Amino acid sequence: MAAAATAGPRRGRLRMADRVYARLAEQAVRQALAETWAARAVRGVPPRATVLVVGGTARITLHLELPYPADLAELSRKARHAAADQVVALTGTPVVEVSVLVERLAPAALR
Repeated sequence: MAAAATAGPRRGRLRMADRVYARLAEQAVRQALAETWAARAVRGVPPRATVLVVGGTARITLHLELPYPADLAELSRKARHAAADQVVALTGTPVVEVSVLVERLAPAALR
């Protein structure tokens, strides 16, 4: 009987909305790509993210506008890793998939 009395109160669970995960991912991508955009006269639209958390794991989809010409594969990889790392670091939720959709390429400004 004494063991049950010393067990303490049961702890609850914290459930974050998917949009919170999306904001974290968007912020990480903005920071990861900031240097790439800084050298350009034309700025792209901010990245958007959608996140679906099911069964304790997250799936992220990034909607990006990327500068062109540039190494698009490298920028996509950088965005993918930044989003996943930020979500895991700040929430502890494993990320099982990050999809990147390049919705538009922003050409360098005409001189």
